[in-house]
Amino acid sequence: MANRNCVGLDIGSSYVKLCVIKSVKKGFSLEVFDYEQLPPETIVDGALLNSSLVADAVQELLSRNKIRTKETALSVSGNTVIIRKITLPLMTQEELQESIQWEAEQYIPFDINEVFIGFEVLAPRTDQGQMDVVLVAAKKDMISDYQNLCSDVNLKAFVMDVDAFALQNAYEVNYGFHQNETVVLLDVGNSVVTMNVVTDGITMFTRDLSLGGSDITEEIQKQLNITYQEAELYKMGGSPGAQTDEVLPQEVEKIIGEKAEDIANEIQRSLDFYSATAADNRIDKIVVTGGTAAIPSLVRTIERISGIRTELLNPFKNISYDERKFTAARIQKLAPIASIAVGLALRRTNEA
Repeated sequence: MANRNCVGLDIGSSYVKLCVIKSVKKGFSLEVFDYEQLPPETIVDGALLNSSLVADAVQELLSRNKIRTKETALSVSGNTVIIRKITLPLMTQEELQESIQWEAEQYIPFDINEVFIGFEVLAPRTDQGQMDVVLVAAKKDMISDYQNLCSDVNLKAFVMDVDAFALQNAYEVNYGFHQNETVVLLDVGNSVVTMNVVTDGITMFTRDLSLGGSDITEEIQKQLNITYQEAELYKMGGSPGAQTDEVLPQEVEKIIGEKAEDIANEIQRSLDFYSATAADNRIDKIVVTGGTAAIPSLVRTIERISGIRTELLNPFKNISYDERKFTAARIQKLAPIASIAVGLALRRTNEA
């Protein structure tokens, strides 16, 4: 099989995002980025509650963009995905392969027969006779749901990743990791915040928090007594048009401010936990992405509460694009929701 890039398919709780990136002489070129909105409750905590609706959305994206490539990279997140960094005695890859099931049982709160186990050796410390290993476990039934979804739309699930690592991939290609630098990568989605703390390009700590933009939408909906769709428009700075009452935007701003504060405080609690357990707890910067990151006050609130320089991630920073297909303004608008799909689309068909 030719060594080419996979189709990146990011199935979030509110949007399905599809990305195709081509490797070119000078790096990478964006061929396709498109998305379809999903009705609320279609996906909850990474589980496909209505897979036919998701399949319809994927099919629409494939048809609309005339996608021919079958090999697809997907990612999962949520409570049924466990990522742990563990320290083991130094051993060969073969020995690790044999003992990983037993090692994993100590760290995974599920029946070991119900999960797929993946691992990567990070840093062998030969002098100490130890090595750090990142252990990833995902529920088998969840993975098979995603594989079946791909089959339904005639795609081949070639790479199964986790959101935290897809995010890391997108950041690395666009910004690069610098020596002795610790970056906190945050994907603030509609229902999950994915956190990945990376030092020297190595994952030190990950966590998925069950909160996000839908908390803001639901609060606006409740307080203003409007539909979910109208509340979603207000949240993103628009207006449903039918309302002319000048007071509403002020109320919306107050709700967004309070909820942004809640999200930032929750993120801070996880950062405090990381700092309490890390040998070197210095953090150089926080980089934020995800659909909810498009709310301007969120980045400012995270920076204020953490006291750490915080910026938006641009997943297209180092990726060229055809200006006849994508305007600079459109690329800027798409950037917050695109990071994980970009990270997946950068995966190669020889990596599986």
